[in-house]
Amino acid sequence: MRTTVKTARKRSVSSARWLERQLNDPYVTASKREGLRSRAAFKLREIDARYHFLKSGQRIIDLGAAPGGWSQEAAERVKAAEGKGQVVAIDYLNFEPITGVEIIEMDFTDPNAEDLLKSHLRGGKADVVLSDMAAPTVGHAKTDHMRIMGLAEAAAAFAADVLEPGGVFLCKVFQGGTERDLLDALKRDFKTVRHVKPPASRAESSELYVLATGFRGRTEPEAE
Repeated sequence: MRTTVKTARKRSVSSARWLERQLNDPYVTASKREGLRSRAAFKLREIDARYHFLKSGQRIIDLGAAPGGWSQEAAERVKAAEGKGQVVAIDYLNFEPITGVEIIEMDFTDPNAEDLLKSHLRGGKADVVLSDMAAPTVGHAKTDHMRIMGLAEAAAAFAADVLEPGGVFLCKVFQGGTERDLLDALKRDFKTVRHVKPPASRAESSELYVLATGFRGRTEPEAE
């Protein structure tokens, strides 16, 4: 049965629509039932169920991790709480601790963030870099797209610096896909690059993910 939310005196129309969507979202219900930090955990779960890139013992970096849905799911997959794998999460937003996850409260774009992340990793390298980062939107489509792509490019550059051979990079982008320069760089550095939209990503959302697997090492573009 669908729940309808009426607009209260102090509730805007957009707030009422958001609340109604939350109340009728099966992923929100399931995340609460399973004790997950957010419905976003199902996005990572569904992508991994199809492409099988999370494995026990891996070292994972989660960029833009709050409130911790992806970190929580990754920690379980790599058995971080058992000391086999490792998950290092970073976000400028504070969020509650997660068993098996090392949390750094810092903006990833801070000049010191990348070195700090590496210092937390066993051996200074990662097997998987996850990025669900999204800049706050301003309501201007072109500006919002440029901001999210700026974060995606920064995440990809970091991944190319920190990943072990054979590593994986999963990053949020928006409809319109990945910018050509970034896509070309990923195709040079990784064996396989694809866009994916998991079922848990709302159909009306412009959200999309780029999944790059089989890291071959950073390569420079050929001179024209």
